[in-house]
Amino acid sequence: MALVETKVDDHFAVSPQIEPGELPTLAEAGYTMVINNRPDFEEPGQPTSAEIEAAAHAAGLTYRSVPLANGALSPAHVEATRQVLGELDGRALAYCRSGTRSYVLYALATAPSADALAAMIEDAAAKGYDIRGAMAAAAWL
Repeated sequence: MALVETKVDDHFAVSPQIEPGELPTLAEAGYTMVINNRPDFEEPGQPTSAEIEAAAHAAGLTYRSVPLANGALSPAHVEATRQVLGELDGRALAYCRSGTRSYVLYALATAPSADALAAMIEDAAAKGYDIRGAMAAAAWL
């Protein structure tokens, strides 16, 4: 499986599920942190959080996990994402099954206003991600 990443901004990108063998490539590409937004055992055969974490550390990357099951978004997920992003020194790649949950979490954690969130939603759509659900979730932020 080849790494597929979508640049959100200069410091953040999203991706579908990554494999442990791709972590050295991420480090070589200049990433400093990997953020896992996928719960373990969501589907058969996906690498576990522990496997990705070990590969990230072996590649010299910081690893953080904010697992989000489909349909289970809460303010706690957004706050945890804010905390992780507060630790970021460089570039991060966040992943889940498709990259959408990672994009939603980033948008909700970083948009300073409803207008900024709306702009991020439009930008995401141009990049092939439908994160319109983030606007509804923003109501409880």
